Amino acid sequence: MPKLILCRHGQSDWNKKNLFTGWADVGLSEQGFNEAKLSGEKLLKQEIEIDVVYTSLLTRAIETTYLLLKHSHQLWIPVYKTWRLNERHYGGLQGKNKDEAREEFGEEQVHIWRRSYDTKPPEADKALQEEYLNDRRYAMLDRRVMPLSESLKDTLDRVIPFWIDHVSTSLVNGHTTLVSAHGNSLRALIKYLEDIPDDEISELEIKTGAPLIYELDDELKVIDKYYL
Repeated sequence: MPKLILCRHGQSDWNKKNLFTGWADVGLSEQGFNEAKLSGEKLLKQEIEIDVVYTSLLTRAIETTYLLLKHSHQLWIPVYKTWRLNERHYGGLQGKNKDEAREEFGEEQVHIWRRSYDTKPPEADKALQEEYLNDRRYAMLDRRVMPLSESLKDTLDRVIPFWIDHVSTSLVNGHTTLVSAHGNSLRALIKYLEDIPDDEISELEIKTGAPLIYELDDELKVIDKYYL
């Protein structure tokens, strides 16, 4: 089977400021640009040829995607974008400083919101929902589906249909496939791929600037995985 490549976007401007980002659309920091460039250089060095790419509708993931393709000399590869690969929606936490949130809500509560499998952060207000609904990139999205806040379980519930309908189909058809996305959308996908228990997924960390390669069998079961 061809390879599945997962790549978490490089550091964003809000990552650098230690802010909850979620669906907020921010770009890469200088470090993030360098991480994305490095990801492409690693793929080039290993002579890994990509056939198709899937990414989110958020700028930091799209910038990472094109920098990675540029520096692996594969800028012409088709790229498909979907809201289903967006970062987890952090609801009312979006834009808050993480340290200040710990002071306001308590260390334990913030840890639960960040790392538990099925606990959502406080919901965003209706004004933010309307802002997203009026954004052209979400024009196709049924307003009943637009989240106000998401747990990792909610994120998995929207990622897996896209995996089934598109990513797995690309792999079965023999296409080496890159999914360039976010920490939590990739955590959700990895949970599904590796069948990680709910109470263990909180321990999973995904590196930035380091393509994660999955070798799969004919039934898309994991044979091996490694970082470049």
